[in-house]
Amino acid sequence: MNGLETIASAPMWAGFVGFVLLMLALDLFVFGGNKAHKVSVKEAGAWSLVWVSLALLFNGGLWWYLKGTVGAEIADQKALEFFSGYLIEKALSVDNVFVFLLIFTAFQVPQQYQRRVLIYGVLGAIVMRAVMICAGAWVVSEFSWVLYLFGAFLLFTGLRMLVAVDEEPDVANNPILRFARRHLRVAADDHGERFFISKDGLRYVTPLFLVLLLIEVTDLVFAVDSIPAIFAITTDPFIVFTSNMFAILGLRALYFLLVDVADRFHLLKYGLAMVLTFIGAKMLIMPWYHVPVQASLAVVAVLIAASCVASLVITRKDDKK
Repeated sequence: MNGLETIASAPMWAGFVGFVLLMLALDLFVFGGNKAHKVSVKEAGAWSLVWVSLALLFNGGLWWYLKGTVGAEIADQKALEFFSGYLIEKALSVDNVFVFLLIFTAFQVPQQYQRRVLIYGVLGAIVMRAVMICAGAWVVSEFSWVLYLFGAFLLFTGLRMLVAVDEEPDVANNPILRFARRHLRVAADDHGERFFISKDGLRYVTPLFLVLLLIEVTDLVFAVDSIPAIFAITTDPFIVFTSNMFAILGLRALYFLLVDVADRFHLLKYGLAMVLTFIGAKMLIMPWYHVPVQASLAVVAVLIAASCVASLVITRKDDKK
């Protein structure tokens, strides 16, 4: 990562990684993240508020620290980059929620077991995102033209999403699932929240493990979209990493917050597709015009807000009918 400019020192990296590990440990061992129970909307709302507040506090702390060390101009720029990146990652993670809901529904996973699947899904996602961000940062530092490939890919992805927005993925015939069933011993019955069981001296994976596998693969697929998107806002590896991590840490709470109202935001996918299309186009026109971070933030916020409001208005009209 030496080829990329970053505002972060080694202690800042160590401090943030320590914070992430501490929050995961608290979630798992203190707040019962690994225990099966049905998450209420109230609990999910409280945790969503906690994660968003922590992200904003971190951004405020980063701005205050940078203002005192490198000046107000750089502090303002980096704080804006973090907030824009966080908003984009948070918005794109809503698409994850829709697919997670499809997976849990297809496998008829009771809500009290979904929490445990998602905490391990988040752990896997953090590791995968960290590896992909480091790889992406290295590639961008060595071959800056890769940003144009990212732009073309995002533009294509956004347009494809717009065309196929109503198509639902065929979860049951997923190739990863077929491969797992062919090469792993899969237990036939429901085994609660366990991922592995032993039977007649042999080790079996449970159907819940297959669900976890699909959740991990789903996040990997979404990371391929979301990580190039944030490189359109900033190439500072620290900003990319921290904004991504905060969005991932809040993903589980966001899922349980939206699980009962996901169908009300049916137009949000159009908004997300337009966000990807805009970001892709922004990256492709960089040689001729650099879109300011403030403008990018405004466009993304308007697209997401407009699709949410339109969804609610149309849903309300349908309910009246």
